[in-house]
Amino acid sequence: MSAQREVDEAKIKQHVEKIIEGIRAKDLEGLERLYSTDVVSFDIDPPLQHVGVAAKLKNWANVFTLFQEVNYEVRDLAVTAGDDVAFGHGFGRLSGTLKNGMATGGMWVRATFCFRKIDGDWLIVHDQISVPFDIASGKGVADLEP
Repeated sequence: MSAQREVDEAKIKQHVEKIIEGIRAKDLEGLERLYSTDVVSFDIDPPLQHVGVAAKLKNWANVFTLFQEVNYEVRDLAVTAGDDVAFGHGFGRLSGTLKNGMATGGMWVRATFCFRKIDGDWLIVHDQISVPFDIASGKGVADLEP
């Protein structure tokens, strides 16, 4: 692996850490700087896709209105970087204390991030969050752990 590739992969992992920090701080402005303006997000909630950074931030704002305190963690993050595009995947879990005071452990989801180097910065241009589903019942399976 080239030295530049190692540097880029480390920067991307730091980028994911900034996402975690931004979610925990409910910092929409900080989160906005981590996504491209034309990001396409296949998020956990409908519709099938959210296009543009404003739509992505609206999803986070909706989460923040539900939580008094919010936590986010990522496990098993793997990153592969090329010259100007990269991808990462791992597992994420949103948890915390809801506005009504009830604690929630959340659920683990699968997360994929696609990055593009834009003006020297790695930005998320696509993300996808999903849960497996049981084919027989047609229902999501939300109690799995990595």
